[in-house]
Amino acid sequence: MTGAFGRLLRRLVDVREHETAALVASCAYFFFVLSAYYVIRPVRDEMGVAGGVPHLAWLFTGTLVGMLLLHPLFTALVARFPRRRFVPLIYRFFVLNLVVFFLVFRAVDADRAVWVGRVFFVWTSVFNLFVVSVFWSFMTDLYRPAQSQRLFGLVALGGTLGAILGSTLTSTLVPLLGPVNLLLVSALLLEVAARAARALDGQEAALARAARREEADAVRGPDRSPEAAGLQGAGIIGGGAFDGIRRVARSPYLLGIAALMLLFTIASTFLYFQQAAIVARAFEGDREARTRLFAGIDLAVNVLTLVTQVFLTGRLLRWLGVGLALAVLPVLSLLGFGILGGAPVLGVLVVFQVLRRAGNFAVQRPAREVLYTVLPRADKYKAKNFNDTFVYRVGDQLGAWSYTAIAWLGLGLSGLALTMVPLSGAWLLLALWLGRRYRGLRAGPRGPAPVTAAREPGPA
Repeated sequence: MTGAFGRLLRRLVDVREHETAALVASCAYFFFVLSAYYVIRPVRDEMGVAGGVPHLAWLFTGTLVGMLLLHPLFTALVARFPRRRFVPLIYRFFVLNLVVFFLVFRAVDADRAVWVGRVFFVWTSVFNLFVVSVFWSFMTDLYRPAQSQRLFGLVALGGTLGAILGSTLTSTLVPLLGPVNLLLVSALLLEVAARAARALDGQEAALARAARREEADAVRGPDRSPEAAGLQGAGIIGGGAFDGIRRVARSPYLLGIAALMLLFTIASTFLYFQQAAIVARAFEGDREARTRLFAGIDLAVNVLTLVTQVFLTGRLLRWLGVGLALAVLPVLSLLGFGILGGAPVLGVLVVFQVLRRAGNFAVQRPAREVLYTVLPRADKYKAKNFNDTFVYRVGDQLGAWSYTAIAWLGLGLSGLALTMVPLSGAWLLLALWLGRRYRGLRAGPRGPAPVTAAREPGPA
């Protein structure tokens, strides 16, 4: 893309020579991944409410079990196949699952559909984390640290556009097709994402050239790490099925990212349960209205995310640095839970949920992904997937069961919201600490202790 479009794009955003085609391909890839998920997200949320709010904690437990089973399979796949093979295979596995769920929903009666809906809730919660984690692992493998700070906000923009499309399709098509038929729409979009991933693999050489040129111009000189020296798409990472767990356990830096994920998910789960309770009370018995509300929240989140990513994300990462960018969401959560504690009503919930989720997608997620760009390849796939999936769902479990226990003790919606204020404060301190560690890792030739502790495994 060296023509008029490429020149126009480089004028509008901070994209360097040789990066344009890769950036567009990355955005397209994420566009189809998130559009596939957001088509079925409102369907999942409605099935969760229909299955009974008191049962949600058990559904989150089922999701954790699913993550426990899938993570070793994923790391084994990463260890035995090159990236250009295992990434499309993962997406096509989930495409097949969607087709199977469609057939099962068409075959069962209304009573059994409730149980199938619970299984679908668990499956969708696993699916979401895996397909997005694989995408961002791919990005941290392709883009170097300086590129990631400039471009990850723009890459995330592609996902936001896809999420808007998915939410819009659901809002529009639910009255016409019904929820079950949307599973096939999601499967088609996910297949296109798998094809886009294969196309992006061919842009690795151009991105590497752009990175070497940028790093040669920097004061610290060029990056001479093995990852910058050659192409990785055909390389096999190797190692064992449980490397992700071991690498996180041995690295204070990766443990810090795991703790960041844990605090984020505990707070998110508390807010999700409050959303389920408030929405069930406001729209009792009206399943279609609940689905439309969830789709409307998704649409509002994605529009706000889009505006933020276009005008603020890249600038925040460059001007504030990774640490302060990571601190934006805990500050917002601290304030939001405090206000919700004073007024636990639908309007406050919707505004807080929209602002918080937009802050995660537009600022927190790109900043968190930048943290991995200074680590070896095995950490970018194995340790990152462990943090993104298993640790994420452990946070769900802690949030779900602690919420259920506190509610059982008689603490109302206001008290439940206020318990998240001190947790948000701890989250804020951790974000600032991780920002300092990232700067130290990036400044060193290969980084200090955390990276050394998570060194690439040698031959057996």
